[in-house]
Amino acid sequence: MSPVDWVDWHRAYADPASPLHRRLRLVQAHIRAALDAAPTGPLRVISVCAGQGTDLLGVLADHPRGADVHARLVELDPHNATAARAAARDTVEVVTGDAARLDAYAGAAPADLVLVCGVLGRIGERDVGNAIRLLPQLTATGGTVIWTRHRRSPDGPPRIRRLLRRAGFTEVAFDAPADEVFTVGSHRHAGAPLPLDPQARLFSSFRS
Repeated sequence: MSPVDWVDWHRAYADPASPLHRRLRLVQAHIRAALDAAPTGPLRVISVCAGQGTDLLGVLADHPRGADVHARLVELDPHNATAARAAARDTVEVVTGDAARLDAYAGAAPADLVLVCGVLGRIGERDVGNAIRLLPQLTATGGTVIWTRHRRSPDGPPRIRRLLRRAGFTEVAFDAPADEVFTVGSHRHAGAPLPLDPQARLFSSFRS
């Protein structure tokens, strides 16, 4: 199988008939709800494997809390990182680097909103458990994690929801459109953030 051209892959977001377009709109609805519910004052946001940042940047463009957001987007593909950087406002930092490394988030964590979209379906099941176990190092108390996962593995989304609960997160919203294979969830961190371990990795490999 040929490796994915991640720049070309992003073009589907602009096609209203594409499942990726529909998933994007649902993720953005979750982001808007998280920003609406966030306390007043500055807000920290982290995006893991951010791509071109389409989900977050599309919301910040017109959301009333957009000016409060200070975000770090981490993306390995340099072309997608460049595209995100070109679209980002001054308070959004785009890092071209390995999003699996927790040291990529030093100074940005713990965040009020953590995006793990398009990630949990492309890493191994053991890595899914490891990534969720480490999310309390990225997420502030009361902060929200928004994630996506396909349903091609029947126990995928139910297992993720169980693991998040065990890691100290409370479910806020979960969407699983009957005519699509994707799911989108929002979970709020009920516990205290854990110290960031700069040597830790969220996942070992990413399937293209």
